[in-house]
Amino acid sequence: MTRQMVMIAFLQAQNCTNLPCSWRHPQSRDDAHSAEYYQEIARVLEAGKFHIAFFDDRLAMPDRYGNDHASTIEYGIRATKLDPLIVLMTMSAVTNRLGLASTCSTTYYEPFDVARRFATLDLMTNGRAAWNVVTSVNDGEALNMGREEHLAHDLRYDRADEFMEVVLGHWDTWDDGAIIVDKKAGRYADPDKVKRLDHRGKFFTSRGPFTVPRSPQGHPVIIQAGASGRGRRFAGRWGEVIFAAARSTELAKEGYQAIKGEAARLGRDPDQIAICNILTPVAGASRAEAEDKMATISKLPLEIDALSLLAEALNFDFATKGIDEPFTTEELKGMQGMIGIRDVVLRRSGKANPSARDFITYSGRGQVESAIVGGPKEIADAMEDMFASRACDGFVVAATHVPGAYADFVAHVVPELQRRGLYQKDYTGVTLRENLGLPRPPVGAWKASQAAGKP
Repeated sequence: MTRQMVMIAFLQAQNCTNLPCSWRHPQSRDDAHSAEYYQEIARVLEAGKFHIAFFDDRLAMPDRYGNDHASTIEYGIRATKLDPLIVLMTMSAVTNRLGLASTCSTTYYEPFDVARRFATLDLMTNGRAAWNVVTSVNDGEALNMGREEHLAHDLRYDRADEFMEVVLGHWDTWDDGAIIVDKKAGRYADPDKVKRLDHRGKFFTSRGPFTVPRSPQGHPVIIQAGASGRGRRFAGRWGEVIFAAARSTELAKEGYQAIKGEAARLGRDPDQIAICNILTPVAGASRAEAEDKMATISKLPLEIDALSLLAEALNFDFATKGIDEPFTTEELKGMQGMIGIRDVVLRRSGKANPSARDFITYSGRGQVESAIVGGPKEIADAMEDMFASRACDGFVVAATHVPGAYADFVAHVVPELQRRGLYQKDYTGVTLRENLGLPRPPVGAWKASQAAGKP
């Protein structure tokens, strides 16, 4: 079959989309804390044959700017955050094929807990679950979870590697066919097909036995979004779907080759990893209609949106700097969290010591300048160029407002992609792995790259 795009919707269980100003859009729904809000999104995405509805998440609202939450609350900058796993269950009730993915941190949870939550979601959705593995971002999350400060960047990934071993280890402790349910013989399951993990490592100790059997797709799909060098090594080792945020085809190619190359080095099949690049479409029936929509959207962002999100992402209080005051080399080196943002700003600005204004301009945080604006042809052309160039395997579609932006994409862009043979006209199976073209993993399949992947 001709290679086709993977399509993922980038969602947040909060008062806005990933674009913090989205709640100000005149057509944005105002009931982001209701089940009906998320169920409408789910119906739109399944009608558009999206592979995955994916929830980003943080364990704190953005309050690093000025070390105060006042601006976050007043301007609605991701001010509320619900538990995405519970929200996904409301979406599963109105869909049958749409994959359902949530973020969960390896820094602030225990592996057994995460393994059980996602294995349960996988069973409750008949094999449609995916886990987005993150190491979390900043001190706000640390303080909410009983820590004084966030772990150092590379240490978080070292911990995350062992976390993955424990989670996958627990998922592997039930063999296929372990459950018998022989009422006459009085046997529920075969004890020879269920074992304890008995893991003792540097960061974690976890005994088992695990309490959830395997699902129709084996175990949940693993999603990752590492952008730094250490993050890419982690993604190459564990990720089955990788999120990328390259702002050009050339940069996307560089990241694509780096992750696929790392996976191949570890003995994994690079073709079993889907790398999906961020896409913010503003779609209309025509380019002129889309440009009118963009004119409305462009008026929504405020400077504080970007400053607040930058402070959150880089764990640095941007309120301590004048808008045009250059950051010192020491301040830049001391940034933590999503340091790929810092590296992009340094590269794109060409400045060794950029200012806060440079960070706003070149990072894209809280902004819509990176949006692709057009009718079906213009947006499909841009997507086809990146996809055909082997710079990505699909896209993470970020909405400027909800539900309208997704409805526009499904109405205008999806049919054009399907007409070109670039995108599925229907789901190919029941489980998420079937729809992504991933094989059902046998017990222990992940261990093939374990030895080579240890840092």
